[in-house]
Amino acid sequence: MIEQHEAEAGRARLASALIANGSLTPDWLTAYHAVPRHWFVPALVWPGQADGVRQGEAVNRHADPAAWWKAVYSDVPLTTQWDDGDHTGFGRGTMPTSSNSMPTMVFSMLAALDVGDGHRVLEIGTGTGWNAALLSRRVGSDEVFTIEVDEDTAAEARHRLARAGYSPTLVVGEGADGHPDGAPFDRVIATCSVQRIPYAWVAQSRPGAVIVAPWGPEYGGEAVARLVVGDDGTASGRFVGSSAFMRLRQQRTARPGSLEYLSGPWPADGAKSSTPLSPEALADWPAMFAVGVQVPGAFPLTERYTDGTYTLWLHDTAVTSWATADWEPGRTAYEVVQSGPRSLWNEVESAWNWWDDRGRPGFDRFGLTVTPDGHTVWLDGPDNPVPVRTGTVAPN
Repeated sequence: MIEQHEAEAGRARLASALIANGSLTPDWLTAYHAVPRHWFVPALVWPGQADGVRQGEAVNRHADPAAWWKAVYSDVPLTTQWDDGDHTGFGRGTMPTSSNSMPTMVFSMLAALDVGDGHRVLEIGTGTGWNAALLSRRVGSDEVFTIEVDEDTAAEARHRLARAGYSPTLVVGEGADGHPDGAPFDRVIATCSVQRIPYAWVAQSRPGAVIVAPWGPEYGGEAVARLVVGDDGTASGRFVGSSAFMRLRQQRTARPGSLEYLSGPWPADGAKSSTPLSPEALADWPAMFAVGVQVPGAFPLTERYTDGTYTLWLHDTAVTSWATADWEPGRTAYEVVQSGPRSLWNEVESAWNWWDDRGRPGFDRFGLTVTPDGHTVWLDGPDNPVPVRTGTVAPN
């Protein structure tokens, strides 16, 4: 009785919060109540933050049921797996690799999907199975196809789905390949992020189909893209809000440490200069997105010091070029050192200035077009592509 009371009270509180923030729309309210989140949350989880990029201490239902119920019916993501399942125990692993997503994101993306009766839906990333169950409740299990790359995660999700009374087609495989045997689809939704929309998702969709997927460049910053598939085999649409999801396994990239770029002790062979652009200005999520779109194959790392200062490192994925910018409070000019065939700081600074000159646009002004040949990110309309900057020359 105590658990039933906690479930009912928690579901009601969370529903009120999701309705208030606009993510839980009336057409999904019945599914929300019919498919309780706690049915799809394992006993051991690591609650995250609202931004989805940090995890707290483990919560164990058996050891602390009150904390577990509080976590389940809070609007936060719940990490359920670390390091592709290699990590065990109650501590945090190195990299979170599966989760029960933040409810605001779940229902915001379902609202963007605009699913209706008769729609055939492909989900990329089954995870715990909650999203697949919500979709099954809405359109029927026969119309839902869900793909999970991890065999153990898939087996656990299949068990939870069956226990809840749902039987979508659950495939163990690579999400980037889609599911040609179930095509064509009217809706495609990804519960993991990508930096390239796999064209298989477009090719397996009907004209007029909607694809909803978190998309982000290598550099950082991420948003949910809502694309409509055209008669010509392309897909295009705007970003509808920020996001922070785990990357599709097939699109993960290695991120070498700073020492792998240096030919000797810092500053090695780096050329020094200064900049008025504070590294702090590059930390904003839309700014990271705008920079990342323009500066492909680059990523940042931050080295923090005990006195509160830090160094922003920029690296390229090819391990050929690097740059540093030192931040100290109260400064109006910041020391820059960079080395390699790419002048990474110059590329990033030019990209930030482009974003700043256009009024620092948010995600809602950006869009994405996918063709068989690649991707184009645009600002305000498809006829205004965002420039790509590589090879910017460093100052003498």
